[in-house]
Formats: sequence, structure tokens, C-alpha cells
Amino acid sequence: MSPKGVTLHRRPTSAIIDRSALRHNYLEIKKRTTPGTKVMAVVKANAYGHGDVQVARVFESMGCEFFGVAIPEEGARLRQAGIKAPVVVLGGIFPEQAPELFDLDLTPVIYDMETARLVNGLAVKMGVRKKMHLKVDTGMGRLGIKPGEVAPFLREFRSLKGLELEGVLSHLAEADSLKREFSETQLELFNETLRTVREDCGFEPALVHMANSAAVVDLADSRFNLVRPGIMLYGSYPSERFRGKIDLKPAMQIKTRILYLKSVAAGSPVSYGRTFVAGRPSRIATLPIGYADGLPRRLSGSGEVLVKGKRVPIVGLVCMDLTMCDVTDVEGV
Repeated sequence: MSPKGVTLHRRPTSAIIDRSALRHNYLEIKKRTTPGTKVMAVVKANAYGHGDVQVARVFESMGCEFFGVAIPEEGARLRQAGIKAPVVVLGGIFPEQAPELFDLDLTPVIYDMETARLVNGLAVKMGVRKKMHLKVDTGMGRLGIKPGEVAPFLREFRSLKGLELEGVLSHLAEADSLKREFSETQLELFNETLRTVREDCGFEPALVHMANSAAVVDLADSRFNLVRPGIMLYGSYPSERFRGKIDLKPAMQIKTRILYLKSVAAGSPVSYGRTFVAGRPSRIATLPIGYADGLPRRLSGSGEVLVKGKRVPIVGLVCMDLTMCDVTDVEGV
């Protein structure tokens, strides 16, 4: 908030989000699913930096059936903004967060009986049934119960009258890789687990989901009846080999203006550590953007900037709020 009576002019550094690109990418993903397959748009981490509320509104307007978040706080933002579609908390919860599942109408992913009992107790006390999704670890090694633990889990789960097993999911560890063997092994293990859920334990979950962005394109058998695209929604490919397999449009542009322009002599260093030294008389432009704004420091000495439509190199280390580029070869800067 500006001090009273003061008009603030912000620095001209902005992330510009193209809603038409978001819509295009969503439709490209939908093309690769069979009729009846639902989409869970993953909007965690502020929709990969694109603005979770604004992005969710775009996808909800297109009929997106589910949203995936990492933590309850992200789900709260969507609910406070009026998003009505089911929101699934993919990263699990801490015990003290359990009441928020009810207050905000969030669907938890559960992978341990202690959490299941806790959520069930609250549901019974409130006289409701809370939908939940069971996560199975088929090889990611992160969250999820092991396939061999599913049957014992569900035997006890049957006594928890406040819970409803709406979904079963797993997560692929290397679907973006050229090598398919591990993904196929995970898929086979997941299918065996589903047989245990259905045939041995007598449950019929309404939703089964495993496919991330890469698998939506490259592993058809993992799509089941719900897919969870993330990075592709925003116009980025899971890896370079996916270019040409699906037509994506980058949804974000970062724009700024030159803050300072300096002529330097050959042999002059630029930025911390003197990692760049001008090999010729050069014109160096300093931009009001840095790693505090999300510009990766790893682009130091390797990234590029478009100046008057021409690619120019980032030179020297990217600083916290300043970045330098060499505009020597661009006329009229």
C-alpha cells in the first residue's frame, strides 16, 4: 500500500500471462485423452508461478473437473477466490491441518492409517463422509504406501465410516525419459495394486490416476479416467524429446526495460566474481530484474534476452535484483 498522498510508479518488470495460451494447452492435453477422462489441473506453487487463482479461473471456465495443489494453504486460496471444482491436496497434511479439509472442502491424499483415523474421527463427529484418495508408491520413493501394504490398509479402512475411497493414485518417476522400462514397471505394479483394491478388498474407486504431463503424451495406458497435467499446461515440455509430439504455447513472458546503459573497454569485468570480461569494446545494459524475481541464477553467462527482437547474451552473474546483457550488436538501444 502506498503512503498516504504518494503515487508510486513501479519498476517496469512484469510477468505477463497469456490466457489464450493456457486455453490452447489445456485443449491440446484434452485431445490426448479418451472421452470421459477427467483432467486435474495441477496449480501448485502458485500455478508454477503463473498465478493460481487466475489460472484456475481460466481452466474452470473450460470445464476442468479437478484442481491439484500441494498443501492446504494453496487450496484455501482457490476457495477464497470462489473456485468451486474439487481441490485435491496431493502432498498430504499435518494433523493440525485436518479441520481445514472440512472448512475449505478439500479432498486429502492419504497414505498412512494414522491420518486416515484422524480425518475419519472429525468426519464422524460432523456427521459427514469425507472423500479421500489413497496414494500408492510404485517407485517414486516419495509419498505413498507400498503395494504390499494396500490390503492391510483397506481392511482397517473398511471400519472407518466417515471416509469414502474416491480415488487411488500413484506417481511416475521418469515418464519424461526415453527409457520406458521403469515407467512400464511402475504401471504394471499399479495395475496389480488396483486388482488388489477391487478384487481382493472389494473397493471400486471412482477415480484412478497416474499420468503426469509426460505420460499424457507418451504412456497411454497410464491415463485411466483422470490425468494430472502440470508443466505442459503452462507451455513447457517435460523434456526436449516432447517437442513435435504436442503443440504447446508458452503462457508467460517476462518483460522489463533497460535501467542503465554503459560502454566498457575490452578487458572490463562485469558483475560478481568477474566471471565475464569483455573481449572487445562493449555496450552493457543493466536490467531491473534478478534472481529474487525468479530469474534463475544458472542463466548467468548462458541465458539470453530479447532486445528489440534480437537475442543478446546475459553476461556475468545474475544478481539479486539486477542482470546485465551485452547489447553491442543491437542498433538503436
